Amino acid sequence: MALWLLNHLSTPVLTLVVVGGVVLVSLAGNTLVRRRFPAATSGEHNDMVGVVLGVFGAIYGIILAFVIVTLWDQLEAAETTVAAEATDMALIVRDANAFPAPARARLDAVVHDYLHGVVDRQWPLMREGHAGYGVTQARIDNFFTAVQGYEPTTQSQQTFYGEVVTRLNDVAAQRRDRLDKAAEQLPLLLQILAYGGALVIIPLTYLYGIRQRVIQSFFVTSVAALIALCLLLVIVLDRPFSGDVSVSPQPYKQGALARFWEKSESPR
Repeated sequence: MALWLLNHLSTPVLTLVVVGGVVLVSLAGNTLVRRRFPAATSGEHNDMVGVVLGVFGAIYGIILAFVIVTLWDQLEAAETTVAAEATDMALIVRDANAFPAPARARLDAVVHDYLHGVVDRQWPLMREGHAGYGVTQARIDNFFTAVQGYEPTTQSQQTFYGEVVTRLNDVAAQRRDRLDKAAEQLPLLLQILAYGGALVIIPLTYLYGIRQRVIQSFFVTSVAALIALCLLLVIVLDRPFSGDVSVSPQPYKQGALARFWEKSESPR
């Protein structure tokens, strides 16, 4: 459900849906409790409810802060992995300029094939939360085959060949790391704490009795909206390759790799 919302709704619309939905449900619950249990909302137990709200709110705030910081770090790590993979691909292309034309042509062909496999075929799967390991497996294998099939002859070629091999091994490692991150999501226990905590904190606000109904509603709305915004951050950051706030495949199309995306470009 969260993936569908991320991939089909813009961030402003998603914010309206999540925050507006939580606030409306909270106000409806508050109205129901005040009508069904007027004694519970009379304010007689405000001291006790206030203490419980303060303690639970502090614990829940720490949990949410931990979750959001962790997810933000994961998003930045995914961006770093993608940038590093694209950078190594670009360096391979540049280092291959030291090779003879036939070897460069073979490398250009496998680079072109791999880049388009990642962006055109694998990225849509990653947006849906699937790693799709097999989509580019044959392409990375062909990459290794092309490199392993070349025998450098001059000292310069041997030096750059060593660099290409090192970069290609890095690409393979970064590919695996990227795909692992695409399939990751918040552990079940943290999901229970994040979403379950909201189901505890918001109903507690119903029991804090305030005579003026408008002020009571404003109190409930404020707490519900703050919690909803935090949960929205959790939803948005939980999937680093989905939604508007996500890792972009643009690094695979920039710099030395840009020519592999020109319409007139075909692998030589």
